[in-house]
Amino acid sequence: MPVLVITGTGTEVGKTVATAAVAAAAVAAGRSVAVLKPAQTGVGPGERGDADEVARLAGAVTARELARYPEPLAPATAALRAGRAPVRPHEVAEAAAKLATEHDLVLVEGAGGLLVRFDADGGTLADAAKLLGAPVLVVATAGLGTLNTTELTARELRSRELDLLGVVIGSWPTAPDLACRCNVTDLPEAAGAPLLGTLPEAAGALPPATFRSMAPEWLAPRLNGSWNAEEFTAREAPVPFARGA
Repeated sequence: MPVLVITGTGTEVGKTVATAAVAAAAVAAGRSVAVLKPAQTGVGPGERGDADEVARLAGAVTARELARYPEPLAPATAALRAGRAPVRPHEVAEAAAKLATEHDLVLVEGAGGLLVRFDADGGTLADAAKLLGAPVLVVATAGLGTLNTTELTARELRSRELDLLGVVIGSWPTAPDLACRCNVTDLPEAAGAPLLGTLPEAAGALPPATFRSMAPEWLAPRLNGSWNAEEFTAREAPVPFARGA
């Protein structure tokens, strides 16, 4: 798995922090890592973007952007309004492939959800993943509403014959409600793919050294971690309702 594409079920789901955790766990396992942000929006010159934030949290990783647009909009719209060239899927695939010749693992972090448009032709992160032949990791929220957006994302990936590696919960609450706890069991079923980790709420606010030391505990072995889905589910999921009791 030289390239892993990371998408979210929407915006503000913890995608960047999850990308940083995957990067930190891989670095801790002795792998060289690059993170590629194809289109960074909502950030001005000299400001820290998502790739920079991943590097701040994860440590020794190569961070690269292909384009930056100042307004916090979908990449195609942000590029148009800024009067700048958009990023196209083949450019994303070419950049990731080049980084993969120099690193053990390349993480391609999308903007928003899977089908957010890069350009006026409708190119998306899914198209870049297809060109790369890369698996996709989906970052989802924990609470009410996540099952629908996760299943829609999973169905789209399968319709395009893309490999859904699994799902990571981007922010697990310190006091999870019933919906969150039920979703621990229901998310893998909705996605048709395993739950591969849970990041604690406010993980991104931890000191970088603490973040790096803890990141492997939040992710499954498939992502170079030690997190155990069965143990987490047994601890957090509610006892099933007994029908007829």
